[in-house]
Amino acid sequence: MAKINKTNAARLLDQKKISYQLIPYEVDEQHLDAGHVAESLNENIEQVFKTLVLKGDKSDYFVCVIPGNCEVDLKKAAKVSGNKNCDLIPMKDLLSTTGYIRGGCSPIGMKKQFPTYLHQTAMDFPHIYISAGVRGLQIQIAPTDLITVSNATLCDIIL
Repeated sequence: MAKINKTNAARLLDQKKISYQLIPYEVDEQHLDAGHVAESLNENIEQVFKTLVLKGDKSDYFVCVIPGNCEVDLKKAAKVSGNKNCDLIPMKDLLSTTGYIRGGCSPIGMKKQFPTYLHQTAMDFPHIYISAGVRGLQIQIAPTDLITVSNATLCDIIL
């Protein structure tokens, strides 16, 4: 089996002594969505969380981590983040803002620690999957540990 290179997210978890597992999967450049990841991992799509970066009219950037089969509710996201409105950042700004690319954006280890909001259904599972910070690698982590490391707020942020 090929050696898995540690990502910034994994190194940060090691540093904080948080238990996790790195799970590789086959990348399909045409399908970078959570559905493909869930299928590749043979896991429930509800357990595979995607990381979205938004910008508010008052708060600047913030992160929403939601189940792979859901869409972020911009009104709810704005409200929890203290904004009147917000929107997803343009894809071209993702790398310069977070240090990550589409399909490999982790809520852990971004260039800056942004306010992070985790959808409350994460607590329905003993562990969830999030991007490890590169395409083709997921982190299996307990939701409570993700909350600890990302300082996330649990809330309802989906449509």
